[in-house]
Amino acid sequence: MEKLRKRWSPREIGKRLQEESPGDTALRIAPAASYRYIYVLPRGSRKTTLIQALRQARAYRRKRKPGHHEESRGTIAERLSIEERPRAVADRTMPGHWEGDLILGKQKRTVLGTVVDRTTRDTRLVPLNATDATSVRTAYAKALRSLPRAITKTRTYEQGKERSGHKPFTRDTGLAGYVAHPGSPGERGTNENTTGLSRQSVPNGTEFDQVSAREIKRVPRELHDRPRACSTGRNLLRSLITSWR
Repeated sequence: MEKLRKRWSPREIGKRLQEESPGDTALRIAPAASYRYIYVLPRGSRKTTLIQALRQARAYRRKRKPGHHEESRGTIAERLSIEERPRAVADRTMPGHWEGDLILGKQKRTVLGTVVDRTTRDTRLVPLNATDATSVRTAYAKALRSLPRAITKTRTYEQGKERSGHKPFTRDTGLAGYVAHPGSPGERGTNENTTGLSRQSVPNGTEFDQVSAREIKRVPRELHDRPRACSTGRNLLRSLITSWR
C-alpha cells in the first residue's frame, strides 16, 4: 500500500520486497498477483484508490491488440534508420545510448522532452518552449552536452518533423542519431516505459509552462529511486560521471 501510494508498479514493489528480505520467501508477491487482487476487489473506495495508483489507472485490465499505426507527422530527410544502428546498442551492456520522445501538454499547447539511457535508465526531462526543429535540437543538445562524452554515443528517436535538425544536433553533440520505424514504439521501449512513469507525476492535461523547474527536476529523482531493473548500470553511470568531474 505504501509503495502504491508512491505510484510504484506491482513489479517494482515485488522487486523491492525481494531486495529487502532476500532470505524470507514468504515476502514475495508476483506482479500478476497484485493486479489480480486489485481488480477482483468489489467496487468501493479501496479499489478506486488502488486503481488510481496504477500507471494506466484503468477500471479494468485489457489485452493488447496487435496493430500498426502509420506515422502522420512527416518524415525526416537524410535520416539514419534504426536498422543501421550498431548492434552493440541492443545489448545494453554499456551506458551512452539514449532514447528520446516528447510529452504533449494540454491541447498540445505545451511540451516536455524526455531522454533516457537504455542501459542505466538515467532520465532527463527537457523543458521546451516550442516543437519546431530548432527549439527541439537546441534544448536536447543542452541537456546532453552536460554529460561526459563517454556516455553520450547514440540517440534513438521517433519519426516527426521536429527531429529534422538531426544533422546539426550530431555536429553539436557528437551523438549519432537513429530513427525508429513508424508506429513501432517498442523500438524505443525504454523511453516509452519511462514516459509512462513520468506521466504519473505530470499527467495528461498538464500545462508544462505552469510547472516549475524544481518540480520537473523532482520527477527523474523519483524515477531513479524506484527499483527498476538497472541498479548495476545506474551505479556504473554514477561512477563514470564522478570520475569525469
